[in-house]
Amino acid sequence: MTHVVVCGAGIAGISAAYFLSVRYGVAPITVVDPLPPLTLTSDKSTEAYRNFWPGPDESMVQLMNHSIALMDDLARRTANRFLLNRRGYVYATAREDVADSLVEAAHRVAALGGGPVRVHERGDTYVPSPPEGFEHLPDGVDILPRGDVIRDYFPYLNPDTRLVLHVRKAGWLSAQQLGMLMWEQSREHGARLVKGEVIGVDSEGGRVARVWVRTEQGERSLPADVFINAAGPFVDRVARMAGATLPIIWERHLKVAFNDHLRVIPRHAPLLIWNDPQFVPWDEEERDFLMESEEGRRLLEEFPPGVHTRPEGAGESTVVLGLWDYDVHVDRPVFPVEPDPVYPDVVLRGLTTLVPGLRVYWERAPRPSVDGGYYTKTRENLPLIGPAGWEGSYVIGALSGFGIMASCAAGDLLARYVVGLDVPEYARAFHPRRYTDAEWYPNLKAWGSEWQL
Repeated sequence: MTHVVVCGAGIAGISAAYFLSVRYGVAPITVVDPLPPLTLTSDKSTEAYRNFWPGPDESMVQLMNHSIALMDDLARRTANRFLLNRRGYVYATAREDVADSLVEAAHRVAALGGGPVRVHERGDTYVPSPPEGFEHLPDGVDILPRGDVIRDYFPYLNPDTRLVLHVRKAGWLSAQQLGMLMWEQSREHGARLVKGEVIGVDSEGGRVARVWVRTEQGERSLPADVFINAAGPFVDRVARMAGATLPIIWERHLKVAFNDHLRVIPRHAPLLIWNDPQFVPWDEEERDFLMESEEGRRLLEEFPPGVHTRPEGAGESTVVLGLWDYDVHVDRPVFPVEPDPVYPDVVLRGLTTLVPGLRVYWERAPRPSVDGGYYTKTRENLPLIGPAGWEGSYVIGALSGFGIMASCAAGDLLARYVVGLDVPEYARAFHPRRYTDAEWYPNLKAWGSEWQL
């Protein structure tokens, strides 16, 4: 009997428990977390996914392809309980240089296994994504390089849009439902949750032996042959308990939801991204006011590309999500997440560059709801999945802004390490050993946070 203790009941820990228990029959499994499952940062996600990951090699594309295939399979077997769709990501630009870089990235991803590139000079060759479902749809990328074709299918976008790139193996889902589905099935296979905090890991002879937990009833130890560090934003601190050091940084990422009661953004729209840097389009009176303070003048500088939005909810919902990562870096995560009082206004105005019709809300903006979490990441923005520290100790973390979309493949990969099965070639890019053995993964320095969102 192998005793497994998982630290963390976010989507990473839940997925690890699911694949170990349901797919590979490992028991008993104890998941330890002071909070209910999926309630620290996993439920703050945009809940979107894609296999569009330009990079120096195929590792991220293949990880996401596998994760999406696992999600597809789970959706089929559960009548799509977690509402997986394949609406795609639409990157839009008004700049010739950005258009060229998008086309180049599309061909790069295609070469890495992301699917074919299709260029549509005429509108009759392009197939829009349906608002629901994920089956029997094209993969790869569709490129719309003509303004008239773009206006036919995306009339609500900025009329200066020069090119649209539609990533097809992409969309969103209910992350809460996906996580709870995996957790319910894990419990049916013997996994249990202990409400508490991991405060220590003991070893004997260089191998994990027990895990110390603080609960409301006091401190106690749990027997452990395997310890899995899925502690999310605290993954580095927990790693030190098990004899490992992980190079982690954090970014604060916020999300605003507002009521698009005029339905400026169609409810069937894909996830929409403005891929150009821009100056926030303040009016003259607002600019004069912002000029009066150093903090205000910061809001007059050029902001990075990537402001994005998507419809949220089904049926009669008119909720729209908006995101723009223009100020993200933090020293250490703080909970609850520190708010940015100007974030809703900045995002709304930035989104009007993408969808000009949203300007109607400038004077009477719907009351926004803001939440957020942290991207826990490595500097090269690749996850950490594999053995780390004493024998029997593993990590599944640094899932950055792609935790939901990568969770199934990451959990499966971690479980394969634990049970001693072969792992795919791309797993080397995510192994913690990449920092201590330069020959283990020679492409490490070639990666960065490009295309992060």
